[in-house]
Amino acid sequence: MSQKRAIRIANCSGFYGDRIEAAKEMVEGGPIDVLTGDYLAELTMLILWKAKQKDPAAGYAKTFLKQMEHVLGTCLDRGIRIVTNAGGLNPAGLAEDLTGLAEKLGLAPKVVYLDGDDLVGRIDELTSAGFDLANLDTGESLASAGFKPVTANAYLGGWGIAEALGADADIVVCPRVTDASLVVGPAAWWHDWKRNDYDAIAGAIVAGHVIECGPQATGGNYSWIDEITDRRYPGFPIAEVEADGGSVITKHDDTGGLVSTGTVTAQLLYEIAQPAYANPDAVAHFDTVHLSQEGEHRVRISGTRGSPPPDTAKVAINYIGGYRNTMTLVLTGLDIDKKAAWAEQELFEVLGGKDRFAEVDVQLVRFDKPDSPSNVLATAHLRITVKDPDPRKVGRAFSNATMELALGGYAGFHTTTPPSAESEYGVYWPTLVPVSSLEQRVVASDGTVTTIAATPGESTPTTISPTPAPEVKIPSLSGKTRSAPLGSLCAARSGDKGGNANVGLWARDAAAYSWLRDTVTVDRLRDLLPEATDLDIKRYELPNVLALNFVIVGLLGAGVASSSRPDPQAKGLGEFVRSRFLDIPVEFLDQEH
Repeated sequence: MSQKRAIRIANCSGFYGDRIEAAKEMVEGGPIDVLTGDYLAELTMLILWKAKQKDPAAGYAKTFLKQMEHVLGTCLDRGIRIVTNAGGLNPAGLAEDLTGLAEKLGLAPKVVYLDGDDLVGRIDELTSAGFDLANLDTGESLASAGFKPVTANAYLGGWGIAEALGADADIVVCPRVTDASLVVGPAAWWHDWKRNDYDAIAGAIVAGHVIECGPQATGGNYSWIDEITDRRYPGFPIAEVEADGGSVITKHDDTGGLVSTGTVTAQLLYEIAQPAYANPDAVAHFDTVHLSQEGEHRVRISGTRGSPPPDTAKVAINYIGGYRNTMTLVLTGLDIDKKAAWAEQELFEVLGGKDRFAEVDVQLVRFDKPDSPSNVLATAHLRITVKDPDPRKVGRAFSNATMELALGGYAGFHTTTPPSAESEYGVYWPTLVPVSSLEQRVVASDGTVTTIAATPGESTPTTISPTPAPEVKIPSLSGKTRSAPLGSLCAARSGDKGGNANVGLWARDAAAYSWLRDTVTVDRLRDLLPEATDLDIKRYELPNVLALNFVIVGLLGAGVASSSRPDPQAKGLGEFVRSRFLDIPVEFLDQEH
């Protein structure tokens, strides 16, 4: 491995629509070597597809061009490389438009783009070759599902990025690479890693996972709000990745937020499942990660073990599920349950019954309080969603029908919005293909193409023993308890992975973790989260970071684009779990944790 200093990789975007000024702040705020931006989520691919239907030249994250207008000249002057997945469904188009922007600015960067992820035109080829493209959550084969994919993108690794940077690219435009690949590729290039440097690659995967969502690693979306004493908008994160794959997570001086072992743990647990975190270039074993506070706003990540990647690659397929519409009826004061039942009965009598729709979802959301001191605190919402392949059924025909209850329904009827039109919704279908069926292409500005084969994987995952929790003397407990929110003792971070939701819980010290581990079982989580009563829940222990991770299978239906939950990406799920009361030992509640 090289003896170079750590490479400083800065993030300026966590999603399509993130803070525009972040790129300028990261470039001008202090020394960096690489500027990255993550713009893609499963839902984003569907959004970009819809944009491309209106304009074939679209299909990429257009906000990235605005950010480059602010910083491109400075990056070229300082030798800062730029690596982004903003290419989305049209990396070639973004590369072309970046070249045009640079010409207008009087600049001449070397722009390279990658492709090879887009499989939508190869579905028949893959199924004919015997790959059933089964849904990872339901097991249903694609052939039996009977729909036509509109997007199908494999998650590519970082070696194409490393190749492009090695060929002196100033800007590398990526399609659907993994989020962590935006860090793995630059780190592998900088330190001249080999494909079997699995521990180093795994360390970079962890660093990439931590900074991929921008300020979520620097105090944003953080449970223990009192720790965030600087509540200016958080500075975006930087990963200083070393030759052995270890890293330091930090941010620029004089920026808001916080970088602590807590904020890094929060992001480490975000949207993961089992601790063996598979990527195309290695499997990073999150239960071997060690975190330590190295200084103010500096957290060291060390000890990460890696193993060979799997011999399959994940593919995110989206298809159009049909059309949907939602109307929310407001119920006030007394007899909320009776009013809701009457409203539902009347509405579907007007509409001709529930059976005329492919799917109906009715949720009574209670905010009301007895003897409320204000009108708004006496209300509840009846949220009615209908779905169907026929847009006419769920359009104005549905929403206008709710208005027929205005004078002939329950007392106090009104709605949160006027009647609305239908909207098209997508369905997410996660699947796998053999890595042997994939290859990345690195396309230079002169049209020269370099092919990058995927790293051969293993069909049987390598097992690596987890790092144990720190040794600590557990205090003797009196047996006395007090009812208190679970969040008195732990923090949480939650998110979505297609139709599944994850909730990570972690404690401040080993004693509290010991109680958390023994108390919050799968059955206890079902008690805390009644809507998951009939769902499969998977529980994983990460004692090295004093954490538990739960995956609630199917909570979000077929993914964010089709979910009818008020919180379709489970962003608030962890905070809800923290708010639930448990009997907690008084010794924990009576001391700082």
